Amino acid sequence: MNRSKGVGLSMVATGVILIAAGRALAGHTVFSAGGSAEQSSIQGVVDAFRVAVGQPNHGSGGGPFTTGRREINWDGAAIPADPAHMPGDFFNNNVKRGALFTTPGAGFFVSRRNPGDPTDANLRFGSINPGYSDEFGVFSSQRLFVADGSTVTDVLFRVPVAPDLEATVNGFGAVFTDVDVAGSSRMEFYGLDGSLLHTEFVPVSSVAQKGLSFLGVTFEAERVGRVRIVSGNAALGAGVNDGTLLDTGVVDVVAIDDFIYGEPVPGPAAATLGCAGLLACSIRRRR
Repeated sequence: MNRSKGVGLSMVATGVILIAAGRALAGHTVFSAGGSAEQSSIQGVVDAFRVAVGQPNHGSGGGPFTTGRREINWDGAAIPADPAHMPGDFFNNNVKRGALFTTPGAGFFVSRRNPGDPTDANLRFGSINPGYSDEFGVFSSQRLFVADGSTVTDVLFRVPVAPDLEATVNGFGAVFTDVDVAGSSRMEFYGLDGSLLHTEFVPVSSVAQKGLSFLGVTFEAERVGRVRIVSGNAALGAGVNDGTLLDTGVVDVVAIDDFIYGEPVPGPAAATLGCAGLLACSIRRRR
């Protein structure tokens, strides 16, 4: 999107980064950074969130664990690439990281990969709209994630070693690219009972194209059962161009990179039902 990159904007973005890791509110802490196209511009805040949400990164499967975290960076070769849809349960069943995705749209796209040619015009959803390859940047090369036909993605949590059991996490964060319009992107955090715990807007990046933003929230006592991500104010499409002026405002198309979240542990009801099974699973692993 073409917009001013003046001194005022740069100062605001820097201010966001400086206060990002220290904004503790009632019962939760917000980690927020609006950076440039360089990974380093948000790396410090991302790493601080990783520490806060839990160490270590358990990768896929394993456990059961009660601490640590899981991450998704979309870069595995086995993940279907657009125009094929990635199943919403891919990171619950195929790759066991305890995350289940739903959307009111048609499904989910993960962008194409081409390790041999980082300038491939079809990367970063250039296959959908040629302009997107110049709009979107990446935090972890090369692939990005979006909902197809919607700006809404709901993330629900399951126990990685027991994919049918509902789970909760102590925090969730995500990297966004090309957030240009304040208020266009946000995350809503819900308890298992459906109660809204907190809403936070994703900060605007500090550059006009390929800018990276990060938003993560950790909770002290409350547990998160679902996160709703709203990425931009328009779904990606062949005729949907970032920065277009409409009667409703400026079009802001946004893609998502890494997800980082606390270890999914059984919710109260699931814990009662699944305790014996998880214990048995743990015993089998030790034999």
